[in-house]
Amino acid sequence: MKHRILVTGGSGFLGSKLCENLVQEGHDVVCLDNLFTSQKDNITPLLGAGNFEFIRHDVTQPIWLEVDQIYNLACPAAPGHYQFNPVKTMKTSVLGAINMLGLAKRCRARILQASTSEVYGDPDVHPQPESYRGSVNTLGPRACYDEGKRAAETLFMDYHRMHGVDVRIIRIFNTYGPQMHPFDGRVVSNFIMQALHKDELTMFGDGSQTRSFCYRDDLIDGMMKLMNQDQVVGPVNIGNPTEFTIMELAELVLELSEVKCKISHKPLPADDPLQRRPDITLAKSALNWEPKVHLRDGLLKTIEWFKSIDQTKYRAPTPNY
Repeated sequence: MKHRILVTGGSGFLGSKLCENLVQEGHDVVCLDNLFTSQKDNITPLLGAGNFEFIRHDVTQPIWLEVDQIYNLACPAAPGHYQFNPVKTMKTSVLGAINMLGLAKRCRARILQASTSEVYGDPDVHPQPESYRGSVNTLGPRACYDEGKRAAETLFMDYHRMHGVDVRIIRIFNTYGPQMHPFDGRVVSNFIMQALHKDELTMFGDGSQTRSFCYRDDLIDGMMKLMNQDQVVGPVNIGNPTEFTIMELAELVLELSEVKCKISHKPLPADDPLQRRPDITLAKSALNWEPKVHLRDGLLKTIEWFKSIDQTKYRAPTPNY
């Protein structure tokens, strides 16, 4: 069945790939984005498609459309970007959720919330199952994002219980791949950019902290599977359960980039999690999903994409980078 689908944050790293997949499937796709941390270049190849439309709009303001499905991805996701204006970050998560849920309620549309592994904070449980309630500092510099996403999840479940809105909640773990913003500020893009420019790789902490890196295409596949099934509402963890230290990531980026660079160390930022790894048991059983792309293969594709772009056409979204 072909749907009318709204993707908020649709010009971003993940949103643009989601839009591409939906357009290829023949759906009527509306991409909504204020272009704060994204590039219109990400969706330029889609602009000529008859079933694709771009609207420059901020989700903190209501919008009236007729749609069957909504993917709510709008929110800056890199710490330097969401901390640049923390009040606006919280508004994007909370008011954005309220506005999109209101639209879904009126249209009787199914709506998916792109939540995050950050709702688990610096976890005491490892790996993190969906049942774990998290360890989040409500007063810290990351709280605008962590608590904003937690509040959005609450709103989604309250609209579901009170108004019968058909919701889905995905918790996204670290994701990387082509179309990452060169000035994204997250560890994969930072390391690749520094390696390609033969600069020192900046490592926060001693590099022993761990992350689990999911390739973009695997993540989008899991997101679409969650949206288009009727077994679970969520939340459902979508990420790669293979765990790497940040030092291992740095060494792999240098190897695949075929450069030799020094690694400099800086203090670990406040509330930065020391471990992050998803328990994907629910995704496997309910969605028949698990990641397929190994980190080495995904990084090769990502590095090649970074080499192929004209980096002068990209602007840093905030002064942090």
